[in-house]
Amino acid sequence: MIAENPLTKTNKLPSLSLFFPAYNEAGNIARTISEAQLIAEKISNLYEIIIVNDGSTDETESIVKSLQKNNPRIRLISHEQNSGYGVSLRTGISQCQYKYIFFSDSDLQFNLTELSHFLPFISEYDVVIGYRAQRNDPVLRILNAKVWNLLIRLMFKLHIKDINCAFKLFKSEVLQPIKLDSRGAMISAEILIKLTRKKVKLKEIPVTHKPRHSGSPTGAKLSVIYLAVKELISLKHQNTLEKHVNNSI
Repeated sequence: MIAENPLTKTNKLPSLSLFFPAYNEAGNIARTISEAQLIAEKISNLYEIIIVNDGSTDETESIVKSLQKNNPRIRLISHEQNSGYGVSLRTGISQCQYKYIFFSDSDLQFNLTELSHFLPFISEYDVVIGYRAQRNDPVLRILNAKVWNLLIRLMFKLHIKDINCAFKLFKSEVLQPIKLDSRGAMISAEILIKLTRKKVKLKEIPVTHKPRHSGSPTGAKLSVIYLAVKELISLKHQNTLEKHVNNSI
């Protein structure tokens, strides 16, 4: 059976939602939106750009509001207080209106134009995700990521090169029905674990990763790591209970 080609006669996606979680990204958010707009106009007939402002205390929100005046396709959703990366992704996913959903971070560490490389695969696959060909982060973050990936692989048999790479394209019909619970950094693993268990077709593609030039990363904070591990154990426990129930039926 030949997979349906999602591209229109103009070789563009019919509709695309791009969303970006943002926490104190005043130094990056305007350029993030500009780059998102350029690629969206190139590869889709209809698009929206959603910024999920996760309780920023800098000028992130006011910058987005200013840019909205010139582009009604920019949407701003603000959390009153910082709620965590997982909550921001859950908010973004739930708010997307279009057939395809893409998300990345607002820190300009990815080249958004590389999203065009994903299009040839989206007719055959339900999910196309990036992996950082060469990661440009501090050594400690790289080490943490390797340990995390190994832990997820051992506990959930999830064989993904770069679980937390924030450069992912989904068909909305496979992503939005998934019930997600993670509030923190466990969210990317939870998404992929639950999708792969539904036997979705997934493709991994290398993407460029650049150093961060503005703002501060939060992924290596002890509080972030603690929450991720806590949610990891919770999901494992949940999966164990589900298997027990299924085996009892």
